[in-house]
Amino acid sequence: MSNIARAFTDGRGAPRKAFIPFVTVGDPTLPVSEELVVQMAEAGADLIELGIPFSDPMAEGPVIQGANLRARAQGVTTDDVFALVSRVRRRTDVPLAFMTYANVVHSYGIERFADAQAALGMDGLILPDVPFEEKEEFSLPLAERGIDLVSLIAPTSHERIRQIARSASGFVYCVSSLGVTGTRERITTDIASMVALVREVTDTPVAVGFGISTPEQAAAMAALSDGAIVGSAIVGLIERHGEDAAGPVGELVSRMAEAVHAA
Repeated sequence: MSNIARAFTDGRGAPRKAFIPFVTVGDPTLPVSEELVVQMAEAGADLIELGIPFSDPMAEGPVIQGANLRARAQGVTTDDVFALVSRVRRRTDVPLAFMTYANVVHSYGIERFADAQAALGMDGLILPDVPFEEKEEFSLPLAERGIDLVSLIAPTSHERIRQIARSASGFVYCVSSLGVTGTRERITTDIASMVALVREVTDTPVAVGFGISTPEQAAAMAALSDGAIVGSAIVGLIERHGEDAAGPVGELVSRMAEAVHAA
């Protein structure tokens, strides 16, 4: 069982819903990002997504786009992100996955990027702009190093959901809404049907993301799946509180994690 799959258990091997928060590394600063990651782990996060800043984050709405712009304006590089993970790994063993775009990995060198992930003790990678048909370019080097390339399914995937799920590792990222990331008052997608299609062909956990903004929404999505992913609601708090964000983010993550674990 991979570390990511283990995040969907209670520590004794029994299944448990997972809460997965997201932050963009370097927003508002690298030192604050480090504290945020540790704070979220202590608050009950089961797996944490770390966004590597990118100039054209096409899957992101305005909140996370803004975080990318703020981090890049400070000159945050991929190597800076790797250095932060090295420091974080001395403070917590919570499973970690990078979320970024194919161009970032290509620019760094796929094999070199995979080597760096392995050396840092990273557990996964999420690339929202890589089609299923092209994923082996990334998934094979990662798998050789024990790292999961997380597969995404969307409401538009339809008949491809089973195909994507069959080769999934770590967890399946179920995109709850069409369009880009961002908080939403209501999630109207038939999540239960999407999860059912995945479960027809694999035991790999399914977590729902895009649009979740409250503990109640997180619990509702976790009740239909194996976990909930929250990004924009957390990044929005970071934007509002800046260098004082660790406390408010930790409080929100604690409430979200408690709601998801009880689902």
